[in-house]
Amino acid sequence: MFRILFYTPEIPGNTGNAIRLAAVTGSELHVVEPVGFDFEDAKLRRAGLDYHDLAVLKVHPNLEAAWEHLKPERVWAFSAEGSMRHTDIAYEPGDVLMFGPESVGLPAEVKADPHVSALVRLPMVPARRSLNLANSASIAVYEAWRQNGFAGAE
Repeated sequence: MFRILFYTPEIPGNTGNAIRLAAVTGSELHVVEPVGFDFEDAKLRRAGLDYHDLAVLKVHPNLEAAWEHLKPERVWAFSAEGSMRHTDIAYEPGDVLMFGPESVGLPAEVKADPHVSALVRLPMVPARRSLNLANSASIAVYEAWRQNGFAGAE
């Protein structure tokens, strides 16, 4: 339904949680290398529980390879600098929800990529830097899925 894109994630537990998120929502998870862990990492496996075989996970060697595979019509890049709230978007199946690495977020050149439709933010109280990567992805995916009637859910 929706496609989650993690650009160079650093923490295995976050990607493991996103694998689980993808499995339970019918989303796809796309990961752009380099990553800060091995996909056999115990923390990644533990966070994903037994959902690894139920999730669609694709690892791309770079962002261009991801774009070539995804052929996205709309890419929502999540950033604390976003001008739109995540609830201001009318999400459509196939949308790409992109998130940056935990320590620094999306780099300027990725935020300026012509594939990016808009920079999107999750509301937070002032003077807070960011939310956890997996939590941010969950908030965004569930809002998109909610708007689409939780298609495919029981």
